[in-house]
Amino acid sequence: MNIGLIGYGKMGREIENIAIQNGHVIKFKINSKNTNQLIPMQMKKIDVAIEFSTPNSAFSNVKFCLENNTPIVCGTTGWLEQINQIKALCAKKKGAFLYAENFSVGVNLFFQLNKSLSKLMHTRDYNIKLEEVHHKTKKDTPSGTAIKLKNDIKNHNPKIKSINIESKRIGNIKGEHLVQYESDDDIITIKHSANSRKGFAKGVILAAEFIKNNRGVFSIEDVLNKT
Repeated sequence: MNIGLIGYGKMGREIENIAIQNGHVIKFKINSKNTNQLIPMQMKKIDVAIEFSTPNSAFSNVKFCLENNTPIVCGTTGWLEQINQIKALCAKKKGAFLYAENFSVGVNLFFQLNKSLSKLMHTRDYNIKLEEVHHKTKKDTPSGTAIKLKNDIKNHNPKIKSINIESKRIGNIKGEHLVQYESDDDIITIKHSANSRKGFAKGVILAAEFIKNNRGVFSIEDVLNKT
């Protein structure tokens, strides 16, 4: 499979490594220094584009790919107020778009644990704490993963009006997410910690392989249900 990388930071480099290990070819890499090379001619060279740029540029990058009939996997967070426009464009162009807050298989298992626990706590009297920690260069706060955890909890507990997310940016931490329920009697905690970016990159490549021959709007759940 021929892949174009849009965004070539820490995550982009890890995706490149995993892609090559899996026998794929990186045809081009776009970063902040060569955005002028993101042109229609480039799209003809690839089967799938993978977008991990910045919140400010993600929308225009994804829009460009769909307008040029290129399947696109996006993992950039912090721009979701515009995602409905992308979904509408994808439907109009009969394109392929896959977005996920987090591509790690482990994190998506963590999402399921969070949903299950929130259902169990529906009638219980606990205070909820949500915390996320990432490397100091991460652009958006809170993380997309933390926002999804929060929204999933609220969906199963309508009486909860708000949940505060505590965000920290420290060193080179790959990603930590914690959900804690506390009462006068006890504390229940679930936590996910990433040891490296490889788990995220492996999920991205699975998503790219999945979307290559599909059309529509997809999530990482669609990929994991097929693997």
